[in-house]
Amino acid sequence: MHFYGMLGIFRDIFDHEGLIINNNTIVEYIEKWGSLNHTNLVRMIEKYFKVKFSLSESQGLKNVSEMITLIQTKLN
Repeated sequence: MHFYGMLGIFRDIFDHEGLIINNNTIVEYIEKWGSLNHTNLVRMIEKYFKVKFSLSESQGLKNVSEMITLIQTKLN
């Protein structure tokens, strides 16, 4: 469930409808994943899932799996 929501967010933020991600997708895999897009990605994830990350949590996110785990933690 969380993965498909994440996929849509990634495709929107990185403006790439054909983008394919998996749990192991890391920052270096996506060309446009710079600091500004990382911030935009985190904010869109927070809005979509209705969660809030601390600054240290959002800065520590390095791959999709970490993001999903943090979302699940916040939702439980």
